[in-house]
Amino acid sequence: MAAHGDVPVTETICQMTETVSGHQLQYLVQTPAGEPPGEGWPLLLFLHGYGECGDNIEKVKVHGPPKLTGQFEQLSRCVIVSPQCPIDSWWRVDALKALVDEVTTSRDDLNPDRRYITGLSMGGYGIWSYLSHYPNDFAAAVPICGGGDPLRLPKNRPPEKVGIENQFDPEGLKQAKDVPIWTFHGSEDESVPIVETEQLVELLHQAGSKSVMFTTYEGVAHVGAWEKAYSNPDVWKWLFSQSRTPAE
Repeated sequence: MAAHGDVPVTETICQMTETVSGHQLQYLVQTPAGEPPGEGWPLLLFLHGYGECGDNIEKVKVHGPPKLTGQFEQLSRCVIVSPQCPIDSWWRVDALKALVDEVTTSRDDLNPDRRYITGLSMGGYGIWSYLSHYPNDFAAAVPICGGGDPLRLPKNRPPEKVGIENQFDPEGLKQAKDVPIWTFHGSEDESVPIVETEQLVELLHQAGSKSVMFTTYEGVAHVGAWEKAYSNPDVWKWLFSQSRTPAE
């Protein structure tokens, strides 16, 4: 049991039972103490950035939800699953899908209508790619400073980096036009230019989406985008208010 602020959270380190797309992901599960609500805990999948790849699971708590459970009530009242991408690789959609399926079928304390996904940088890319293949898996998504095709960025191409594949399907993303999405990007991001998010938002708008929101942080660079987004209480209130079955 680990204490985050005043909120006791049980932390469990797990590993996928099978290898999918070359990944047998290790992942951290943070579960609130006490009995779940009658409808089950919400589930939040968090995808870290490139700097947290490797085999030290503690690195997934460097940024984002895994370290913020004591700061926001919504994060202290949900199950947070944080996988770790192997070194010299990139998020693989089918591996993430297998992980979600494994977690949701192995537990009986989760609310199937309140599954959420968020991530930053490489994790933002992972979200957009996931939604472009499996648009119905999550009630809402918060991708931050990500993009579609990672190979559009020269620094992601060999020999600069290895193990990066493009799994983003532009036509598939159009099928996610009704998914509530709130995406964030800094105007001065030199790691992932803001145009990468702008293009995805425009693609959804062309598909008829009225469910995507886009916040630009003027004068903010790469890291600042997720620091500002994740420190905003309204982000968590909005995310956890979404459900695939509207409240009566």
